[in-house]
Amino acid sequence: MTETIDISVEFGKLKLANPVFTASGTCGYADELADFTNINLLGGFITKSITAKPRQGNVPPRVAETDSGMLNAIGLANIGLDAFIQEKLPLIAKLTVPVFVNVAGETIDEYVAVVQRLAAEQAIAGFELNISCPNVAKGGLSFGTDPALVAEITSAAKKAAGDKVLMVKLSPCVTDISVIARAAVEAGADALSLINTFTAMVIDIETRKPVLANKTGGISGPVIKPIAVYLVNKVYNEVAKERGIPILGLGGIRTASDAVEFIIAGASAVAVGTANFVEPNCTVKIIDGIKKYCAGHNITNIKDLTGSLGREIINPPSPPLPAQPSPPPSDSTPSTGSTGTP
Repeated sequence: MTETIDISVEFGKLKLANPVFTASGTCGYADELADFTNINLLGGFITKSITAKPRQGNVPPRVAETDSGMLNAIGLANIGLDAFIQEKLPLIAKLTVPVFVNVAGETIDEYVAVVQRLAAEQAIAGFELNISCPNVAKGGLSFGTDPALVAEITSAAKKAAGDKVLMVKLSPCVTDISVIARAAVEAGADALSLINTFTAMVIDIETRKPVLANKTGGISGPVIKPIAVYLVNKVYNEVAKERGIPILGLGGIRTASDAVEFIIAGASAVAVGTANFVEPNCTVKIIDGIKKYCAGHNITNIKDLTGSLGREIINPPSPPLPAQPSPPPSDSTPSTGSTGTP
């Protein structure tokens, strides 16, 4: 029954087989995940951040688990643009799934340089502009909280991206995320992804020091999901819907139910991050689960689900089967056995 359900989505100029991506920073450059799941079954893959020069990132410890999520302060550690092109791009070129490169930097010129150099690569479908990383001293969040800077960097990257899809990743650590989203869209963003992590801290009560060497990090995982759903719905209603801008929703997605929640809120697609560390094949299970949800609710095209919050349910779930009559008690019929009522 699920074979007849269309869960393909239009994302910018791309048509994706399904709405499930990996989130940047959780699956390396694809080859690291290939032994655990079939990446080509996904709707899209997003690489770890790439900067113009290699970065070692922050000193350890830079990851800490919490009761409801993960705190990290990796600091955009990556192999740099040259090594990415030489070592990773040939592997990425073998994939059939659309691949987005997450781009970071300390200056607008650095973002543009990375995008410009990769814009002609056929193996790359688009870019995710990381202007919301909370774990670096320069760049990242310092760009993503200022609407004027967001517009400037988006416009510059859009010119450098050529015909590739340009997606801008938004931070929740702002007063009004719709203001930032609007600045990105009006400057040329083809899509938005939200949300990045929240700045947070874990303290070792024995040493009375932060657990992370960076003191603070970005919290991800189930703890941020309800906030992420709210912000996706807010940006969908206030910015994206009327402009036809697709949203990639992310933040604590672990199951198909989580993914459906984001889609109902207004996301055209979703990205799975922290859950990959727990269950590397969870993205494929989520794709199957979305199909089953649609089948169970008589939805033949997932587009009918996107942004359907509060919309009247036209095709309600199939009614439950009538209850089978209970068999008569064994002592209500004449019996010749010893269990009959005397």
